[in-house]
Amino acid sequence: MKTPKILLSASLLLSICFQSNAADDRFANVEIKAQKLTETTYMFAGAGGNIGVSAGEDGILIIDDQFAPLANKIEAALADIQPGMPKFIINTHYHGDHTGSNAHFGKHGTIMAHHNVLKRLSNNEKSTASALPVITYEQGISVHFNQDTLQIIHMGPGHTDGDSIVLWKQTPLVHMGDLFFKDRFPYIDLKGGGSVTGYRDNVAKALAMMSAQTQIIPGHGSLANKQDLQRFKAMLDESIEWMQSIQKQGISLEQAKQQGVPTKWKDWSWRFISEDRWIETLYQGLQK
Repeated sequence: MKTPKILLSASLLLSICFQSNAADDRFANVEIKAQKLTETTYMFAGAGGNIGVSAGEDGILIIDDQFAPLANKIEAALADIQPGMPKFIINTHYHGDHTGSNAHFGKHGTIMAHHNVLKRLSNNEKSTASALPVITYEQGISVHFNQDTLQIIHMGPGHTDGDSIVLWKQTPLVHMGDLFFKDRFPYIDLKGGGSVTGYRDNVAKALAMMSAQTQIIPGHGSLANKQDLQRFKAMLDESIEWMQSIQKQGISLEQAKQQGVPTKWKDWSWRFISEDRWIETLYQGLQK
C-alpha cells in the first residue's frame, strides 16, 4: 500500500520544523556579553567566534557575527551601546560560527572579506544574497572609521585559505579571527585551504605587528595579550617539531596517538579539538 503524498509532505514538514526548533533551542540560553576595551571598541562573547565592535560618531562596525539564531541578540547588545545597525561587517573567514548572522546584518550594512570567503560562501546553497561579501580584497584593505584606521590583512593559508586579521592602527588592538584559540588546540581546516605550517607562520607574522600593550581578541576564548599569543605560538612550534620527529621515525598515526603530545600541552585539549584530533591534524597536515 502506497503512503499518501500528503502524509509524506506533512512528515517532511514536521522534520524540518523539529530541526529548526532544535537549532533555536541550542541557542536559547546564550547571552551576548559585551566587554568594553576602549572608548569606541568592544568584544562580544556569546556562542561561536568572538565579535569585535567599533562604535562611535561614524556608526557601528562589527568583525564576525556568530550563528544565525543569535542575530537578534547581537543586534540588541549593539543597541545597548548605541542606536543603529552596523554599517560594515568584516568576516575574518567563512566558517558559520563567524558568518552565520551575515544574512541579517548584510541587509543593512556592507560585508567585506577576502576573495576566498566570497567564493566559499557562494558555493553554499544555503547562502542568501544578503549573506555574501560585497567588498573583497586580495592582500587587504583599510577602513577609516571612528577616528581610527582598521587594517584588514589577509594572512595567507592558515586556519583556512581566506583568513584575515584586523589591526587598529591608532589603538593597540587586534582581532585575530581563528588564527588564535586562546589556551586551546586550534582547528585547522585542511579541506578549506588551511595549512599547519602556514598557521604557525601567520601567528608569527601577527606577533611581529604587536606591542606588549596590544589587546588581542581571539577567535575563541577570553580577551588576551601578546604573552598569551606567544604561549600559543610556542605550543604550535613544539607540536609541529614533535610531529615532524614522529614522521621521520616512521611512526604511524595510531602509534602517535598512543604516545600523545608533549605533556605540557595535554590540557589544551577541548571538546571540539581533542588531543587525538589535534594529532590527526598535525599528521595529515605535515605529510610530505
